[in-house]
Amino acid sequence: MRHLVIAASIAICSLLSNACSKSIIPATSATVFSIRGKVLFGNAQQNDFQPVTLKSRIHDGYTVRSSGGASLDLALIPGALTQLSGDSEIDIEELKITKDGNETAGGMRDRTGRIRLNRGKIIVLFIPSDGLASQFVITASELTIKPDSDCLFCVRTDGKTTRVTCTKGNINVSAEAQPPVTIAAGYFQEWPNKRAKVVAAADDATAQIDIAESLEGGELLQDEASRLPNRRQF
Repeated sequence: MRHLVIAASIAICSLLSNACSKSIIPATSATVFSIRGKVLFGNAQQNDFQPVTLKSRIHDGYTVRSSGGASLDLALIPGALTQLSGDSEIDIEELKITKDGNETAGGMRDRTGRIRLNRGKIIVLFIPSDGLASQFVITASELTIKPDSDCLFCVRTDGKTTRVTCTKGNINVSAEAQPPVTIAAGYFQEWPNKRAKVVAAADDATAQIDIAESLEGGELLQDEASRLPNRRQF
């Protein structure tokens, strides 16, 4: 009898240990910091949209659209803060956070975010400063854009031409059938690629505007994130 009790105890402990050690992927939504003007989100396939509010839970699979003159500040995943400019549209393709199963609070292991910029302009502040693995990817037309460590950058597209301007840090950009490009702070590149090398922003009026607006937008995003620690939905 004693052997049966010991065996049963070992089995139960093993089951509990395995359950606790497994990773879990909880439902994740973006955190809305602020809205200016008319911004909608919803299921584009069903044409089911509603206005974005501070309490909106914007999950992957949703499309976000801003009207002219509007803007939206939000955190897609921790460390990936985004400002959507007016007359712009993004698809939220993936928002995922992996946690340790034995942690009821915190216990975050890694996070992943993927969005597509269909049109318009976004400013991104990527600051994964807590040492956790973070993957954040933006696609725009034929481009795949991945920030490299802490950085601040801008992406704009009209569906035919896409421009990426880096204000801080470095960005890795790859396009179909073309070698990848690394864009450092103070430089930009435009696709379809008309130039063999990246171009200094100081030589282009539009890039200078993008850098000025990125600096302003990045400062605002960081301030909003620091002032709203209790509203994190991750």
